[in-house]
Amino acid sequence: MPKFYVTTSIPYVNAAPHLGHALEFLQADVLARYHRAVGDEVIFATGSDEHGSKVMEKAAENSVTPKQYADSIVALFKDLQKVLHISNDRFVRTTDEAHEKAAQKIWTQLAEYIYKHKYSGLYCSGCEAFVTKSEADANGGKCPHHNKPYQQIEEENYFFKLSSFTDNIKKAIESDEYKIVPVSRKNEIISLLNSGLEDISISRPKSKIPWGVAVPDDPDQTMYVWFEALINYVSVLGYESEEFKKFWPADVHIIGKDIIRFHAVIWPAMLLALKLPLPKKLLVHGFVTLDNQKMSKSLGNVVSPSDVISAYGSDAFRYYFLRHIPTLDDGDFSWEKFETAYNNELGNDLGNLVQRTAHMINQYQNGVIGDMPGPEHDIGPYEEAINNMQFDKALEYIWNLIRGLNQYLEEEKPWKAAKKQSESTHIQQVLAYVVSSLLQVAGLLNPFLPQTSATIITIFKDGIVKKYDGVLFPKIVKHTKDSGQKSAV
Repeated sequence: MPKFYVTTSIPYVNAAPHLGHALEFLQADVLARYHRAVGDEVIFATGSDEHGSKVMEKAAENSVTPKQYADSIVALFKDLQKVLHISNDRFVRTTDEAHEKAAQKIWTQLAEYIYKHKYSGLYCSGCEAFVTKSEADANGGKCPHHNKPYQQIEEENYFFKLSSFTDNIKKAIESDEYKIVPVSRKNEIISLLNSGLEDISISRPKSKIPWGVAVPDDPDQTMYVWFEALINYVSVLGYESEEFKKFWPADVHIIGKDIIRFHAVIWPAMLLALKLPLPKKLLVHGFVTLDNQKMSKSLGNVVSPSDVISAYGSDAFRYYFLRHIPTLDDGDFSWEKFETAYNNELGNDLGNLVQRTAHMINQYQNGVIGDMPGPEHDIGPYEEAINNMQFDKALEYIWNLIRGLNQYLEEEKPWKAAKKQSESTHIQQVLAYVVSSLLQVAGLLNPFLPQTSATIITIFKDGIVKKYDGVLFPKIVKHTKDSGQKSAV
């Protein structure tokens, strides 16, 4: 059986999940569900990044231990995955004993590429990352993600010989041995590699960062949070176990564009130093804005996933973020655009198609569908879109089928033909074709809208229309962030 291993990045637990986290979970879930459907043996892993100074600070603010604080935020991420029906097989925590042991083992295996050195450099506490002077200068001396000046830090740390791997990483990325999608992100990393890599600090003094994995044989140093966190992709498989040997390398890592440097430069260098194969693909998604503005607490425009899911349901959330947020670029959310997509595309295009098809079969044929043709639609473009990790394009293909079926019904008008007894056979053929096509659509929808897919299959699968109490997507009459009112029509 072919294997498929997909991961998300592991969110840092200094704050509750946001829309970008949900988007990433959904993208990985689509790939996992699709590959299970085609018969692959799948491992889909996500998790949580729990060490470092920001977690310590948040824990202190809340008068709890770092582990207690991490536990509370991890619960929020797991709850989000549950309500979104994310089908991950694993959830790795960097506080797991197995992960910490793997991190220490890998540190020891990398010993020939690690050295201790007194260092003075520029550091962003928000990213928990050092940057080169050229990177800092290019951004005007401020972190572009946190809009704060970099701190000048001087301390004695352990360093990893990242510079030794510049040429090999560049070769792997240019040849697509390690394929970065989209190509704009690939070009971004090649440009960085062309300027040359510098060795990086991979530890901090324990006196400053006590919350983390201890450096082997040096109790005064803690592993740098990013260096240790990247190891989750192998520790979740049981590093060096039989399962690890079977599933590594990862088929796809999915990450946000703000952490590409870690995954396209540092992680490949670590793997090359360990003499392990590189992941096959790195899918880099963009950011989600609100009404074309960056979301921030200071602007008071933060929308949480639960705000949307509680008002519209999980499949509606999945639909909007997989279709109307471009897979390979930034995208925008607004309540107005969401409600329009919900009512017009989910409610009118799909919901009404299912409802009126079932109603006509019940009314004209006593609920009996009769002989159905096999699937007739070429799904090549759909498969190509998923394999190219363009989930918005795959859903566009499905919606073209749905709109085609609505147009077909409008052209055939079975409600008019039903007035003539002689047309009964033709009506049965028309409705059977629509049902057959709807079942094919339901199968294609499964990676995207699993609950909706299951409902459509349940209604039509046995040749007799099953009663369905409710409406697939009740029409939204009015929505506000506070009320989320909706009504069925």
